Amino acid sequence: MQIPTRDEIAAAAARIAPDVRRTPLWRLPGAALGLDCAEVWLKLEQLQLSGSFKARGMFNRLRSLPVPEAGAIVASGGNAGIAVAAAARALGVPCEVFVPEVSSAAKRAALAALGARVVVHGAAYADAYAASVERQRETGALAMHAYDQPEVVAGAGTLAAEIEAEAGVPDRLLVSVGGGGLVAGIAAWFEGRTRIEALEPARAPTLHAALAAGEPVDVEVGGVAADSLGARRLGTIAWQVALRHPLVSTLLDDEAIRAAQLRLWRELRLAVEPAAALPLAALWSGALKPAAHERVAVVVCGANLDPATLA
Repeated sequence: MQIPTRDEIAAAAARIAPDVRRTPLWRLPGAALGLDCAEVWLKLEQLQLSGSFKARGMFNRLRSLPVPEAGAIVASGGNAGIAVAAAARALGVPCEVFVPEVSSAAKRAALAALGARVVVHGAAYADAYAASVERQRETGALAMHAYDQPEVVAGAGTLAAEIEAEAGVPDRLLVSVGGGGLVAGIAAWFEGRTRIEALEPARAPTLHAALAAGEPVDVEVGGVAADSLGARRLGTIAWQVALRHPLVSTLLDDEAIRAAQLRLWRELRLAVEPAAALPLAALWSGALKPAAHERVAVVVCGANLDPATLA
């Protein structure tokens, strides 16, 4: 599959502008977060329509292609499904979402509230995806992939375009990785003009494993962020991007992820899911140590969580 160009990402931004939110970029001195760097830019994508960056790609695909009478179908740990359901409802088309058993009750409830038909199948995302493929063959619905379609990746890249338009090019950018759609879109936009740090759960290391093996490979999936970063294998587009624009992968354990999630809530009043806490977990744990002069952009990618988990 082809890597989206900057022109295609710019076109996606124009296409979805009526549908999505231009989320805030919160610029803080590094010291305000206890960090020895010049600035930290928090791209608050947890405020996006549907609660995550996924809305960008899903609206872009639905706006780009003919939608059959059967509507749209997707497999998702939660966020992509919520985004498809929200986009489908906004555009007046049916939607069916396959989720794995690991998906949270809060995300399933959100899907149902958006009018999607929710099917729970299998222990992991890959199992739900296989079932959705069979269902799509039966119905002819438009297949929506959580992270590995050009329109979806281009939509994700619009987030990077917004960062640059508002503040310029950061010295480095930190982003969580599951299947790789978000990091692929961001890297495609910046085209090597900034250092992109890919943060992964140690218990779901799709990019890390691919870099070690020289190709995407299946990994075991588990841990606190598995409902969002639960892909078993890095996407084809993300792998092509990793070959063209070198990505650095850093692994984080569940303890660091959970600590950052709670700290984001207690100190900044940002209610985010574990997947969205990985970039700050990398900074606060010392896994990444930017230089004193650096401006570090951080993508806070989603907020579909049960608020009770922040107590």
